[in-house]
Amino acid sequence: MTETTSKTIERHKKLERNVALLGVFAFLAVTVGGIVEIAPLFWIDNTIEKVKGVRPYSPLEQAGRDIYVREGCYVCHSQMIRPFRDEVERYGHYSLAAESMYDHPFQWGSKRTGPDLARVGNRYSDEWHVQHLKDPRAVVPESVMPMYAFLADKELNAGDMKASLTALYRVGVPYTKEDIDKANDDLKAQADPNADAADLQKRYPKAQVRDFDGNPARLTEMDALIAYLQVLGTMVDVNSAAAQEDLATEKGR
Repeated sequence: MTETTSKTIERHKKLERNVALLGVFAFLAVTVGGIVEIAPLFWIDNTIEKVKGVRPYSPLEQAGRDIYVREGCYVCHSQMIRPFRDEVERYGHYSLAAESMYDHPFQWGSKRTGPDLARVGNRYSDEWHVQHLKDPRAVVPESVMPMYAFLADKELNAGDMKASLTALYRVGVPYTKEDIDKANDDLKAQADPNADAADLQKRYPKAQVRDFDGNPARLTEMDALIAYLQVLGTMVDVNSAAAQEDLATEKGR
């Protein structure tokens, strides 16, 4: 053992045996580490790298999301695909942080009684979703999911969507004044296959406009929930977006 090493060990022994001295040095270490980790956050606008294609939910999609939360779907279904081979092969490309940046609250979930839904959009037809929600075991015999047939019989009463979008705007969701002013009309237009939805689709790219529940004469909670499910994972070209996100991460190192 060299003389330098011996002296270092002696200093450590002195530090470890002196509670007051150890406390001071521990406090200094935590303080410096905290400043290094936290201070940079005050000089950046957002910790999430924005990805092309991510947009706020349309009023109908948002109403469907509210129903999804109300019925506790997040208890059994996650919406976050982790970057593991088994998950990617089963559910699709791993989730990007930006994909849930406008979710309040996010629906990542912590349990999977049923499959992950992060990329369920357009994977199944509207008719499949209707049947699955009405009687899950008719399409998935081993399913333990409750039946939600009542959604098809219940008129959608989303309240004033202007107020809902205004509240989301106040917490950072970038709805425009036009989006908020037209919210209640947009809600109805998206589920009406005969409506002129050009303006809606311009403001909400990739918004799917059609009757979702198979009954165009009524706007139901089933319409809203399926509109929400069908948009999940469809906004972003995940392969190019993931490459963009990886490049940004490398630049930040």
